Amino acid sequence: MSTKKLRNILLLAVLAALFAAVGYWNISPERFQARPPVVIDPTAVDYYAINAHAKQFLPDGGIQYDLVADEVHHLQASQVSLLTNPDMNLYRGTVYPWHVTSKRGEVNPDGTQVELIDSVRVARTDQKDRPTVITSSRMTVFPQKQYAQTDQDARIDGAGGTSTGKGMKAYLKESKIFLLSNVRGLYEAR
Repeated sequence: MSTKKLRNILLLAVLAALFAAVGYWNISPERFQARPPVVIDPTAVDYYAINAHAKQFLPDGGIQYDLVADEVHHLQASQVSLLTNPDMNLYRGTVYPWHVTSKRGEVNPDGTQVELIDSVRVARTDQKDRPTVITSSRMTVFPQKQYAQTDQDARIDGAGGTSTGKGMKAYLKESKIFLLSNVRGLYEAR
């Protein structure tokens, strides 16, 4: 057999082995293309609780806040917890807590911020038995900072009168409440 014929046979054998390998391992260009990313349903709940109750304590052992909700649904994609009828007492280290309620709520992943939605009510009675009630349609509460704020209309009932305004900042620990714009007040003379 001539060298040229032997070379052609070896070349054909190598090509045949290559085609056999491609068929055997099913190597195709489609296998090496990027696969579409897995889409996670943003509304998928990975766990829930009914009649949930949580307490946060201060370093000295006093209660910082006490939270109860009819239902808590934890969203897997965003790590946000959805609350139904949240009811929270913010103690501020005192025996006169701020009582915070709404129809719905959303807690951020690290628990530092609670967005209250629909019929928000923040109330307390001080040591002289004087009530203060703040209402709004939506409010963000920062339990560890003892702070609440809203860009929505807010109403404050207390101290012998009523004040309304658009936007509010409330420093709950110090019991200081500021209405930000369009402020109106109605007070009774004593």
